[in-house]
Order: sequence, then C-alpha cells, then structure tokens
Amino acid sequence: MMMACGGLLLLMGVLSGLLLTGSPFGLGSENLGWVTWVLFPGFTLIGYAFLILPARTAQVVMITRVCGGLLLLLATLAAVGLFVSATGVKPAVGDTLVLWYVLVLGLILGPTGLAVQPEKTASTAG
Repeated sequence: MMMACGGLLLLMGVLSGLLLTGSPFGLGSENLGWVTWVLFPGFTLIGYAFLILPARTAQVVMITRVCGGLLLLLATLAAVGLFVSATGVKPAVGDTLVLWYVLVLGLILGPTGLAVQPEKTASTAG
C-alpha cells in the first residue's frame, strides 16, 4: 500500500513539474499558482520516500535512478523551454521564472539520483 501511494504521489509531483514547464507556452494553465510550485518538489520527494521505505536495497537503487532520470528529463525540458523562449522561436507568455525553478531543482535532484550505484557483491568485485 505504501509503495502504491508513493508511486501516485511521485507521479503527481512529476506531472506538476511538467505542468509548470509547459505553462509559459500555453500548455495547460498560464498561472498555476504557488500550490503547484510546492507540489512539484514536495510530492516528488514524499512519493520517492514512500517508494523506498519498504523496498530492498536493489529496489532502492533502481527507484532512485528512475526518479533521478525523470527529474533530469524535466530539467532538460525546462532548459529547452528557456532556450526556445530566449531565442524567440516560441516566446513565453509571461515570466520564465517557473522554467528556472524546474531547471534548478531538476539539476540538483536528477543527477544526484542517477549517481547512485548498485552495491558490488563478493561475486562481482574485481
């Protein structure tokens, strides 16, 4: 039950990040409000915690790497959005602060999750 709840919260956190990233370009609501800004990192981190608490070590590594990959993907999408807006290809409607927010959080949390490596066992140690 805890892992199902964690997966749902993580999904909603990542979806909040996607909505934040798309909002300056008219994909979704233009003004999502502070709640979505809090839900993106909040639900992502709480969902991650709920997923790993009952998990075994190998599962924790896999979940951490998947979450890191998702967050790095969000950061990349935000970077593309900033580039597209700055070059005038598709001007953002309003402020791009939301893109910087997703970019910074994604660049902090994403590579951190991807850096987690599986433990080496006696049979795989060189």
